Amino acid sequence: MRRAHRVGDELPPLEIPVTRTLIVAGAIASRDYQDVHHDAELARAKGSPDIFMNILTTNGLVGRYITDHFGPTAVLRKVAIRLGAPNYPGDVLRLTGHIADVSAGEHAEAVVHVTGDNRVGRHVTGTVTVALPYRGEEAA
Repeated sequence: MRRAHRVGDELPPLEIPVTRTLIVAGAIASRDYQDVHHDAELARAKGSPDIFMNILTTNGLVGRYITDHFGPTAVLRKVAIRLGAPNYPGDVLRLTGHIADVSAGEHAEAVVHVTGDNRVGRHVTGTVTVALPYRGEEAA
């Protein structure tokens, strides 16, 4: 059985290759048709070296990082992120996190501080609150 989660526990890092397809697919899936997320020529005309990932795709990847760790029955209660350096095609987004707070019992929750870096710098900083599956006597 999985051990209880404790304040200070580090989540294993997750590395996500940032491809042109991921950037465009994320923009389409979130209905973000801004040209800077799919048209390299127009992105360059606006001062960017290439297309870049939108915040909703980053938000989804942060959510995936948390549910990959806590399991399929964990429920995201709050995801609060701030973007920094853009994610461009060819980057690798490396997500890391640690548990900042955890409560036990039937309505157990964990608060996880998450960061994500790429070759340019810090892409995302955030805090995620996740409801943990109830496991009876076993504290979350």
